[in-house]
This record gives sequence, structure tokens and C-alpha cells, in this order.
Amino acid sequence: MKLPKLAGLAYGLAALTIVLDQLSKYWILEIFQLPARGSVPVGGPLALTMVWNQGVSFGLLRADQDIMRWALVLFAVGVSVVLAIWARKAGRPLLAAALGLIMGGAVGNVIDRIRFGAVADFIDVSALHFPWIFNVADAAINIGIALLLLDMIRGEKGQTSADPTKDAA
Repeated sequence: MKLPKLAGLAYGLAALTIVLDQLSKYWILEIFQLPARGSVPVGGPLALTMVWNQGVSFGLLRADQDIMRWALVLFAVGVSVVLAIWARKAGRPLLAAALGLIMGGAVGNVIDRIRFGAVADFIDVSALHFPWIFNVADAAINIGIALLLLDMIRGEKGQTSADPTKDAA
């Protein structure tokens, strides 16, 4: 069975997101050793600050107990499976890209929860009055959600506008 072209785009983008997320975390934890440094200014509003996030996005809904950790893993895996199935039916590139980013980000954070018991967050732009520290996977999820919303808005506009080919006779 041949994989639909847009599903390939979604899965490829998910794989790329996972690789970039895990490479960035490897660099932060093993090479740069950020946990031992605390917070390091990089330039402009960007700093690297190590935070272990046991909750969901941006530390919401704390999951301090092990049962919650595994519940979040199961939930994220379930969402990723649903998105992977949806990606096989994606009819628009923007939708496929959105699904790929969300899947890849979710799986990247699942890997952390399994390996470390929490998600490694380190991108700090609090100088811009953004109070949360995040990682590549979180950024991918949020960009993916924004693209998904944009795709939905664009799709709704296309459905509400008259189709000029229907009236041609």
C-alpha cells in the first residue's frame, strides 16, 4: 500500500521535529551541561535556563506523581496515533505540516517523560515578558496548532465562498 504524498510530508516533518528536539536536548544536557550552569544569557532576549517540567505545556497541570507521568505519556501517544491516522487523509499541505509538527513535538516530549520522568525545557525568552521556558518540541506543537487553526480558517473561507464552476452552464 502506497503512502499518500501529504502523509509522507506529515511523517517526515514529525521525524525531523523529533530528531531536532532530541539533538537539542542532548546538546543542552550532555555537552553544554546546562543543569550545572543554571541560566546562561545567549544574546538579546534569549537565555538558556534549565527547567524540568513535570506538567503539560508550559508547566500547567502538574504531574508530580508517577501515575500522572504515565497517564500523560499514554495521552500523548494516543493523540499522536490519532494525528497519524488523520495525516493519511490530509488533503492540504498546510494541514499535513501542522499535523507533523504536533506529532513530532508530542513524541519528543514523550521520550523525555519516559527517559527522565519530566520534560527538559531550556529556551527562555522571559526578557520579552513571556513567562514560560520551553523546548523545540513545545515550539513545534504550538506552531503546529497555529497552522492547524490557519488551515481551518482558510478551509472555512473556501467552503463559504461560491464555487464559480457550479453556476457555469
